[in-house]
Amino acid sequence: MKNRGLLIVFSGPAGTGKGTVCKEFLKHNSDSVLSVSATTRAPRPGETDGKEYFFVSEKEFKKMINEDGFLEYASFCGNYYGTPKYKVEEKLEAGLNVILEIEVQGAMQIKQKVPGAVFVFIAPPSKEILRERIEGRGTETQEIIDKRMKIAENELKQIKNYDYVIVNDEVEKAVKSFEDIKNAERCKVLRNMNFIQEVCK
Repeated sequence: MKNRGLLIVFSGPAGTGKGTVCKEFLKHNSDSVLSVSATTRAPRPGETDGKEYFFVSEKEFKKMINEDGFLEYASFCGNYYGTPKYKVEEKLEAGLNVILEIEVQGAMQIKQKVPGAVFVFIAPPSKEILRERIEGRGTETQEIIDKRMKIAENELKQIKNYDYVIVNDEVEKAVKSFEDIKNAERCKVLRNMNFIQEVCK
């Protein structure tokens, strides 16, 4: 019998490189997939519906909330973000590790609902570097950047609620740390009870 996959919650402030690290990690880890979130925000240039996000209206999003269709959801910078429940469950049952690249607010909801989830926080080398990265995107106004920095300061205080922290000063090193975490968690005795019961017969 195939072991159930890991639910890995991967979060941290905007601009820490969550997306880049996840993308590189998934290139080399075919046993893992990225959960696609639903959002009410407008697509950025180059983003495709169903790939980066499921882009939905606020009305549709609230309908899904009322139908208990999300594993978690959060409001962030005036938009809603949420993880469709049934999609995640299908993949975990198939033995795949599912990565939720979500905001801290949503991660804390998962912590209450899913005790076996693995929580990984990605942090910037410093607040100054974080601001430089956000400004370097060139996609947000100064007002939004300042708002994101305030949110980031509060999110950094939540590191203590996570199982692991990765400081993203070099993408390659951050990806290696992420792989080490996944492999260690997959080897835990409690996650391998099917195998253990079989060999101990």
